[in-house]
Amino acid sequence: MRSSVGRMVLVTLFAAVSTSVSAQWPKYTTPDVPRLPDGQPNLTAPAPRTADGKPDLSGIWEIRFGGFGGGGGRGRGAAPTPPPEGTPPASQFFEVAGRGYALPLQPWAAELKKKRMADNSKDNPDVWCLPIGLMQYHNHPQPRQIVQTKNLMLITYESNYGLRNIYLDGRPAPNNDPTPWWFGYSRGWWEGETLVVETTNFRGDERAGWLDVNGSPYTEALKMTERFRRPNFGTLEIDVTIDDPKAYTKPCTVRVNHHIMVDTEMIEFICNENEQSTKHLAK
Repeated sequence: MRSSVGRMVLVTLFAAVSTSVSAQWPKYTTPDVPRLPDGQPNLTAPAPRTADGKPDLSGIWEIRFGGFGGGGGRGRGAAPTPPPEGTPPASQFFEVAGRGYALPLQPWAAELKKKRMADNSKDNPDVWCLPIGLMQYHNHPQPRQIVQTKNLMLITYESNYGLRNIYLDGRPAPNNDPTPWWFGYSRGWWEGETLVVETTNFRGDERAGWLDVNGSPYTEALKMTERFRRPNFGTLEIDVTIDDPKAYTKPCTVRVNHHIMVDTEMIEFICNENEQSTKHLAK
């Protein structure tokens, strides 16, 4: 009985927080949105196209797993297509423990993740107002905005105000780059209706190497491959493959589903490092 009551309280609190957070986003009528007769966005309409005929991934997008969202003019995308057979859900990289999946970690990486969880993730870059890992960004309840041009795609993450450049101009991967990147170095190309993005040159140090909120580590050897698809106006599907032979025994792939947010804008996010969090997280 106590467990049921506890869950009810948590659900109620989460609903209240979600409502208040949703209300923060400003109202703004998004132009060029396909509309139904009642004025609501037609989320199953065809995906928009760029001048050269490629799918246009631009828009403000929100993670789709029943977390924050709903109301406030924030649309729900149509049901996504099934992920490839054997692909675990994105929750694997959001909260691994107890989900029925186990990341193929090397023994040292599994021990480090265990330690990080025992420390209540006090060294997570997010706690220190530093950029979080790309998988954390993919699964974060706060939205992200994609601006796509012919030679460059920009992704702005509302959380910690992260900015990511994805180069679409055919450049090669940097060789012997002495400067690793928090978000890695991303290059993309089109394979039919799919934008394939390959990212390397990650920082793999103790501070930066957090793949998910539970502290699954990665190293400078990480190669992340993302496949972006927009099957309709309201849905963005991303298959993410993690390949880090120094930390994992084999590559692994997850599916992330985002839905469009219309008639709204991103809001400013300022993270001030004032040392009020870590003292509560540390034992």
